[in-house]
Amino acid sequence: MGKKRGAPPEVNAGSMADIAFLLLIFFLVTTTIGVDQGINRLLPRYEENPPVPPINERNILTVLVNKDNQLLVEEKLLDIKDLRQTAIDFLENNGKGTCAYCNGKKDALSSDSPGDAVISLNNDGQTTYETYIAVQNELVAAYNFLRDRECKKRYGMTFTEMEYIYNDPASKATEGLVDELKPKVEKIQELFPMRLSEAEPKK
Repeated sequence: MGKKRGAPPEVNAGSMADIAFLLLIFFLVTTTIGVDQGINRLLPRYEENPPVPPINERNILTVLVNKDNQLLVEEKLLDIKDLRQTAIDFLENNGKGTCAYCNGKKDALSSDSPGDAVISLNNDGQTTYETYIAVQNELVAAYNFLRDRECKKRYGMTFTEMEYIYNDPASKATEGLVDELKPKVEKIQELFPMRLSEAEPKK
């Protein structure tokens, strides 16, 4: 009689735990988790009867997005790709001629100075979220452009870079660096204050 066939060889499963652990580490490292992003805005403190400061009409740039996602600036249709430059021209117009750091055209019908200029944004209740964000991005980009230009001229780096370092938690450990950047950040914010007013959407 032939030899009896023995039991089948056992599968070595000793390394399976190691392989599973390595796969777990791999997926933890490579997987990206989507994070919802919002718009950074500092809301004013609530006041029951807030004082309304007098503002000259020429110091207000009215931006409206209607229900058809059309952009109207000063009641005239405008392509969104031209919004940033329109806002820049308005903010640094320098109608009074007192802004030494502005490159504006000094149009008597536009804003007096960056400190006086206000951008008023109004959206229709049916405006799409994508259009709303796109308009916000262009307006904020106008402020950032002017701040970056002036900061680069004064301090050799853009305001975006300076503000990132100033707000970076790692920089907080070096108090001397934060203390050094604070007056510079506040100076640029003072030269080009972000006065962006957003009205309640129309229904």
